[in-house]
Amino acid sequence: MIGIIATAVIVLSIPLYIFKTAHKDGFTQSRQQTDAEFVGSDKCKDCHKSEYDKWQTSHHRWAMAEATDETVLGDFSNVEFAHLGVISRFYRKDGKFFVTTQGIEGDIQNLEITHTFGWYPLQQYLIPFPGGRLQCLPIAWDVREKRWYHLYPDQSLAPDDWLYWTNNGQNWNGMCAECHSTDLRKNYDPESDTYQTTWSEISVGCEACHGPGSEHVKWAQLPDMARPALENDALTVNTSSLSARQQIELCAPCHSRRMSLDDNIHAHADFLDYGIPQLLSEGMYFADGQILEEVYVYGSFMQSKMYARDIRCSDCHDVHGANRIEEGNALCIQCHKASIYDTPDHHFHKRKGEPGEPIRSDSGEILFEVGSGAQCEQCHMPGRDYMGIDYRPDHSFRIPRPDLSVSIGTPNACNRCHINKSLQWSAETMVKWYGQRRRSHYATVLNAGRNRQPKAMNELIRLAEDRLYPAIVRATALMQLSFYSGAESRQALRRSLADEEALIRQTATRYLPTAGPQADLQLFAPLLYDPVRAVRIEAAQKLAIIPKEKMAPEIKKKFHSALNEYVAAMERMGDFATSRHNLGNLYANLGKIEKATVNYRKAIEIDRLFYPAKVNLAMIYNNRQELDLAEELLREVVLDYPEMHEIKYSLGLLLAERKQYEEAADFLKQAAVGLPRRARIQYNLGLLLQQLNRDQAAELALQKAVDIEPDNIDFLYALADFYLKRNRWTEARHVAESMVAKHPDNRIGHDILGFLKSKQDS
Repeated sequence: MIGIIATAVIVLSIPLYIFKTAHKDGFTQSRQQTDAEFVGSDKCKDCHKSEYDKWQTSHHRWAMAEATDETVLGDFSNVEFAHLGVISRFYRKDGKFFVTTQGIEGDIQNLEITHTFGWYPLQQYLIPFPGGRLQCLPIAWDVREKRWYHLYPDQSLAPDDWLYWTNNGQNWNGMCAECHSTDLRKNYDPESDTYQTTWSEISVGCEACHGPGSEHVKWAQLPDMARPALENDALTVNTSSLSARQQIELCAPCHSRRMSLDDNIHAHADFLDYGIPQLLSEGMYFADGQILEEVYVYGSFMQSKMYARDIRCSDCHDVHGANRIEEGNALCIQCHKASIYDTPDHHFHKRKGEPGEPIRSDSGEILFEVGSGAQCEQCHMPGRDYMGIDYRPDHSFRIPRPDLSVSIGTPNACNRCHINKSLQWSAETMVKWYGQRRRSHYATVLNAGRNRQPKAMNELIRLAEDRLYPAIVRATALMQLSFYSGAESRQALRRSLADEEALIRQTATRYLPTAGPQADLQLFAPLLYDPVRAVRIEAAQKLAIIPKEKMAPEIKKKFHSALNEYVAAMERMGDFATSRHNLGNLYANLGKIEKATVNYRKAIEIDRLFYPAKVNLAMIYNNRQELDLAEELLREVVLDYPEMHEIKYSLGLLLAERKQYEEAADFLKQAAVGLPRRARIQYNLGLLLQQLNRDQAAELALQKAVDIEPDNIDFLYALADFYLKRNRWTEARHVAESMVAKHPDNRIGHDILGFLKSKQDS
């Protein structure tokens, strides 16, 4: 009926990069393998008082805390907050903090708040639930405005919605914990669906970056004369000698949107041993790579010229206090000459204090003060609000491109201030100031790829293989190449399997179509030896469908090792629908259908709107001839996602199989309209309409199938057969002649012409 929907990863020729000692910028030489244990930040303050004092006032220090008079910032003086007809009340009792609000299944409950979460500009609150869960209350405290507000002000979420606050979308253990505490161990048990989450320090402490410090503390407590010369003074992570890339990847586990494969154990040689970063996907980023959804910093900074030129986080941010090391343009002119860039000849805007009117909204609210345009950040780091009030600048440090806003609809820094001006005005003003010359931008290629434009394929190949572009951009181009069938796109994906960048190898492995057991072994088995976990497990997942007797013993051993890594990573994330769906796909490929069914069902239980698991489970039910269950799932998907025309096609085929022809034809027609270039849909619709004696519509559908794929012998035969059955000999002859011309070795066209000649002779 339908194929498995994949998520959101012989003599062998081993790629050369595998024999290198380690990734050229990996942590292998910067992290010590010791038996050190976590001891807490207070052990650091005697020797590192300056750093400790900065940390004490940082957001890291207050990332999470037990709810006390000192840590709770919100108003719990029996105040009420209304949201879409629901009244919540915040109060104190016996020295503890409580809220009366909608809880599980939407019932009004009195719930104790045990922990604070975050510090500024907002603070959230955590409430314990059975199974070791902590859940994030959707009502947060606005620290600046001293008010309660709802994180989803315009949404009334049903209690069975994944985003409803007592469900997995707002679960602290899976969504938030690993970035707000030190030595966080998630400890999720997929069998019991429970957590035993632990940490060594409740907030982000010294050891969150430096690693477990017990051996360093022992060394430091020795008398000066008795201290041995130890590498990195016995600290686990050698932060003093990190390269720019190493330092960035030290911060990335928390400051990135990614799929975590492991706890942050301070022993990963490459970032992709820990997690897989989000690519510049539609819905997450704009086509030019600007931030759209809450993607944090890493994916943006990877796109920047600063990243390419070895600028690191600590060049702008104090690593202990997390504040900027300079304010305003002073931060930028550390590297960029003030005489060139901090001047009206460059930015063409008034400075603060100069006469002029602020930029106001239609309601009169001041959006930007006079002088904003003279600030480097306002033009080169345009940000967005997340969680309602948390403004975060884009760290890709891009040149404003209103011309791209005109051509492909991306936002630009100019019109966020000049809201009453047109995009064309901004584009023309940029030309007036800086001239006509504009460099080409990967935005145009990625935008064309998103829209499946046929001419984009060659440009995507060029972009994916050009090492002058950022790895995350190249990987995104590879992902988009999977939208295109044909030898050229497959060959580009194959070439990328040997790229030096782990992200490129992982992406190519994930999106390269399978080509049969022998070819897949040649392609993917060498990647079982890859030094980076994300690549190995992607290769194992790809090889799961191959019969194991076709593998040489050494390959089979490597396969099972990587497969175990894959299963462990997915089970660790088994509280997410995507991970359960991935496990379902894996077990389906391994022929373990019952385990596949269990995981697909669990994915749907976690998120009732997660359609890939519903479609794949429907396929299993269809193969078992449990057609009622298959139909029910496909109808749910079509109802929830009316734009999913592929699923309408599948549902139409299933209904036809069940002899529900009228409704089947209706769904096939909808699919044909939604996917007008899918000849097979037109073909099946034409056959079904014949059965319903709708000859005119049937002929039109069959002719469309032939128009789309004029060489397809099945479509030509179906149209010829349609004419033959209605004694329309002339039309049948024309089609048969086309069959003979295009497929001279196929007897069927000749037979039809012979039959028509006999009719004419008689």
